Amino acid sequence: MSETGSGGGADRPWDPIVRLTHWGIAVAVLLNGLVTEDGGQVHVWIGYAALALLALRLVWGVVGTRRARFTAFPPSLSAAREHLGELVGLRYRDYPSHNPLGSLMAYALWGLLAVVTLTGIGMAGSPFDERPAFVQAEGQLDRDDDEREEENEVLEEIHEVAANLMLVLAALHVGGVALESSLAGRNLVRPMLGTRRGGGR
Repeated sequence: MSETGSGGGADRPWDPIVRLTHWGIAVAVLLNGLVTEDGGQVHVWIGYAALALLALRLVWGVVGTRRARFTAFPPSLSAAREHLGELVGLRYRDYPSHNPLGSLMAYALWGLLAVVTLTGIGMAGSPFDERPAFVQAEGQLDRDDDEREEENEVLEEIHEVAANLMLVLAALHVGGVALESSLAGRNLVRPMLGTRRGGGR
């Protein structure tokens, strides 16, 4: 219910930056959530790529095309409740950009992705950093290692909770898009693939 959205522009393809960031982040989340080894080199680099895509999408939300800007889909709990009532009643309505539930989903996923990637970086550190251990006393190194281990435990807990929640929301997102596609009588994923509406009832 996030980037695929619905709306008066739902039949038009999303712009290339939105499509790139949407599918790039989706692939990164699935790979790191279900395939790669936690803490491994590939896992870390995919995390960096996901953070870069998120940064690009956030910048695009300010300077990008009209439908992609944050002003086109501001978060609103009251509008989301109203939209949920429409879905429960099996009613469909077009929106210029993301629908209200899709807006909340987008912001929630982006927020969780930021937490996941930043805590991951906090644990893994930069692959380009070299700690100047030789200039520190052995006792200081021991204390630093103990503090680092405690910090990593906290970061790891936050990282895992946020990552699991993000996968749950991603599954809800897919289910929401399927439901809205059924109610709309057209495939709402098509615009995110760069194609126009291919028919419907």
